[in-house]
Amino acid sequence: MTIMAMLVVIGFSITTIVNDVAANQLFINIKMWLEGNLGWLYILIICAIIFFCLFLMLSPFGRIRLGADNEKPEFSTFSWFAMLFSAGVGVGLLFWSIAEPIYHFQANPFLAMRGEQPNTEAAAQTAIDIAVFHWGLHAWAIYALTGLCLGYFAYRKRMPLTIRSALYPILGDRIYGPIGHAVDLLAVFATIFGVATTLGLGVVQINTGLNYLFGIAVSTSNQIIVITLVTAAATVSAVSGVEKGIKLISEWNIRLTVILLSIFLLAGPTVFIVNVFFTSLGDYLSEFISMGVWIAPLESRSWQGNWTIFYWAWCGAWAPFVGMFIARISKGRTIREYLIGAMVIPTLVGMLWLSIFGGTAMYIELYGPGGLTQAVNADMTAALYRCIELLGLGSATLAVAALATFLLLTWFVTSADSGTLVLCTILSMGNKHPPKHLRLFWGVSEGLVTAALLMAGGIAALKSISIIVALPFLLILILMSIGLASALYRDGA
Repeated sequence: MTIMAMLVVIGFSITTIVNDVAANQLFINIKMWLEGNLGWLYILIICAIIFFCLFLMLSPFGRIRLGADNEKPEFSTFSWFAMLFSAGVGVGLLFWSIAEPIYHFQANPFLAMRGEQPNTEAAAQTAIDIAVFHWGLHAWAIYALTGLCLGYFAYRKRMPLTIRSALYPILGDRIYGPIGHAVDLLAVFATIFGVATTLGLGVVQINTGLNYLFGIAVSTSNQIIVITLVTAAATVSAVSGVEKGIKLISEWNIRLTVILLSIFLLAGPTVFIVNVFFTSLGDYLSEFISMGVWIAPLESRSWQGNWTIFYWAWCGAWAPFVGMFIARISKGRTIREYLIGAMVIPTLVGMLWLSIFGGTAMYIELYGPGGLTQAVNADMTAALYRCIELLGLGSATLAVAALATFLLLTWFVTSADSGTLVLCTILSMGNKHPPKHLRLFWGVSEGLVTAALLMAGGIAALKSISIIVALPFLLILILMSIGLASALYRDGA
């Protein structure tokens, strides 16, 4: 199985690099077909996932522990959440927290539905509401359910920590044969492309940050150099394991992120940000069901495909990695504690993050010097640095920009090293300490696939491949959920 996965990944990377234009066009064509014909299926699957998670959280099943009844968590709550959040959304939130709200501020289908005009204060709140929706419970439910299925069968049923184990109630011992191998291979491919999407988005913005700080040109060749250097650091971290490298970097990521958020909160429009946060919270609680089940009419289908479906697909492709990693660090926690920590708390943190960054950007556009709309329309990766410039920090501007770039680098490393560890865990049948030579190979492979997709079409290719590889895994996740429900029912919990 490992050899087959290696050959497919190497073959894909070489073929994509050699035939970059044709590969990009193929990815786009498949993506457009999926959005136009099966967009409703992505929405339906995600709705089923989130309601199943909420049911488990609120039901008596929530008392079940991922492990023996008296087992204690391996990591402290702070370390656990730091690693969980680092693996999940760090790079993505830094990339999109300003760019996405500013993009929706200019136009989105919900403006007409709410009777609002673009580029107004009402439109600003709607734009942030959309971003909060995309980074909220729906996204985290995909990760959380994947991790819950894996953690339950690994720690409660003492089965291998791998995707196939969650299908045991359905397939029985056949999970150890060709069917089980195929399921794990699909998870490996989803993981490698999901990680590549996140790393690709991150490295593009890192390049923009280096251009802002040092004048280094924004180019694919420079981005590949950055990928090479950061992948090397991530591979070293992955080889050192969860208890050392990944845990340490994740904890410092959280501390430095708090500093960056505090700078925006205190130097920016504090009262406006607080108002945005509580309004977003109220809007989210009242509308997350209606927004979650909304299927765009024909004229808005492209918007929903480029945003909502892309996010759900990105999370679906990312889910084997994030879910496996969360399961790896969650032994000893109850289902209820796990779901609150893996869904509710990250949603609130993401909402606060988007309110601070997005709220600051909106205030600058509405009541300040403006300029962010033009920056986003010209280059989304420049939005963060343009916003830092407009904060009015004086001589501290470069220091804050450097902090943001450093965080992009460290979030990049935690995503890459966590992804490497997960890939190796799957391919070694759940071994929590997979061989170091496997970690080395897959650490390098992540960088290779990311570089290939950037060469093929940049952000467009990254978004397309996520939508393509996510659907098969989301369908497997539904089967995993059925397996989990069956096992819980049989246990009579």
